[in-house]
Amino acid sequence: MLTSVVKSTLYRLGRLCFRQALRHATVGTLVALAIQGCSSISTRKLDGGSSDRGPDAGLDSGADAGRSSLDASASSESGTGADSGAPSNADASATDASAKGCGVPTTFEWSATGPIISPMSDATHDLVAIKDPTVVFFNGLWNIYASTVGSGGNYNMAYLNFTDWSQASTAPQYHMDQTPGFGGYHAAPQLFYFTPQKLWYLVYQSGPPTYSTSADPTQPSTWTAPANFFASEPAIVMQNGGSLGWIDFWIICDTANCYLFFSDDNGHLYRSQTAIGDFPAGFDTPIIAMEDSTPSRLFEASNVYKMKGTGEYLLLVEAFDSSSAGRRYFRSWTADTLDGAWTSLQSEYATPFASAANVTFTGTPWTVDISHGEMLRDGYDETLEIDTCDLRYVYQGKDPSASESYNLLPWRLGLLTKTN
Repeated sequence: MLTSVVKSTLYRLGRLCFRQALRHATVGTLVALAIQGCSSISTRKLDGGSSDRGPDAGLDSGADAGRSSLDASASSESGTGADSGAPSNADASATDASAKGCGVPTTFEWSATGPIISPMSDATHDLVAIKDPTVVFFNGLWNIYASTVGSGGNYNMAYLNFTDWSQASTAPQYHMDQTPGFGGYHAAPQLFYFTPQKLWYLVYQSGPPTYSTSADPTQPSTWTAPANFFASEPAIVMQNGGSLGWIDFWIICDTANCYLFFSDDNGHLYRSQTAIGDFPAGFDTPIIAMEDSTPSRLFEASNVYKMKGTGEYLLLVEAFDSSSAGRRYFRSWTADTLDGAWTSLQSEYATPFASAANVTFTGTPWTVDISHGEMLRDGYDETLEIDTCDLRYVYQGKDPSASESYNLLPWRLGLLTKTN
């Protein structure tokens, strides 16, 4: 039998480490691992999962394969691999906590990679930035859609995929303006699989909130032409919004409804909803779900997630203020329901979800901004569930010395890993 102390310590080292350890189930080995970490286990590197998985092959197992790919990449960089072996039946209870999640985090500390995804220009795309990423693990691939910005300040989107995060920097990028209907301004995408319709949705802004559907997100040329969620901009947005109007649209669903969250760069977070059976039609008149008298403290890039095993939701909103010296960071809140009141979790620059104050870089930080991003989810469906045992966040950052106008800033993408 494992002592509770050893179990707890190994679990904090990560579920994959725990699973590796259980395959070498002698107490002496386990105690040594609790002290030394996973590096003493001889393991093999995973490739990220089968390439023939479909949306109905099981969300949880697909997500587990995705986490294995990510951990294998990190382990490879430090000279070790990762073992995907399942624990024995006798130790099944050790993975129960994994299935239930690790509760609501109370503090956040992160380690950061350098920039791992940069814009790729070609003969017809002179790009200065890649930003606003959305990411899912599907069909053995990490799939990323993101905004791109050209040298003239023009926005569009790009798609890339890879099996292992060590390949992210060299993965080819498909420019979405090659897809029929995607010319002009389209940006800030969100990707998810809508289970009731067995369709993938790409939600993005084209001015108003728009969406496209596809049977396969790995084929970016197959998305349907952009369609609007609303016939016109709601009066409440025109009355309260800033100069940009509505921005950064985010969909999440529970068992009954789908909710659309968005911002206005003027201190307001809005929410609209529709019955899940009516989606994508039927969104009602938005309401202001939250507001701040200092507009930049409730600015844009909202993310909302279901936290596995907690019965609670996590809201993230990008901010900047005098305490951050204008640097971008994320504040956080929790709620019991998607239409409920939000309670502050970590929401100041010094104690945030993520800011330069709680992110550790190797060497000189490549960015002091932790800006628009998305969590690596536990699955890829409309519930947007995350595993608080294993939090990773793809974010945008930029060279601290960059002084260009906002639409020409050299944004790049990096990856945060929660360390506490």
